[in-house]
Amino acid sequence: MKKYSHSAHHSLTELNITPLLDLAFVLLVIFIITTTPLVHDSDLKLPTAAKHEKDPPRKANYITVDADGRIYVNKKPVELATLQPVLAGLRADDPDLSVILRGDGRTTYGAVRAVLDACQQANVAKIDLATEPAR
Repeated sequence: MKKYSHSAHHSLTELNITPLLDLAFVLLVIFIITTTPLVHDSDLKLPTAAKHEKDPPRKANYITVDADGRIYVNKKPVELATLQPVLAGLRADDPDLSVILRGDGRTTYGAVRAVLDACQQANVAKIDLATEPAR
């Protein structure tokens, strides 16, 4: 049987608690910081206010480009040449006009780009592209 020296055997049995103390102090500081102090405010009777009715949600304006390149504004067929004046008219009614562009996946990029150009010429700043979520 092998004998170990007393100093080597003694150092293996000691537990180093320095990291444990560091952890305890860090947790203590976190608990002190995150604990909200108890504040006893005086009893107040707050005034009442009238209910504010929510503004109705804005009507979404849809521009649809189908696979053949035909353009529809709010389900009404529109030619590309008349798209810009139609959008300008919608923008005159609603200065904060927002448009959702729905393009078929099989349509050409040029047809969608032409619609985006017409939106830019009509000063429509809020344009969203409708997509399907990935499966």
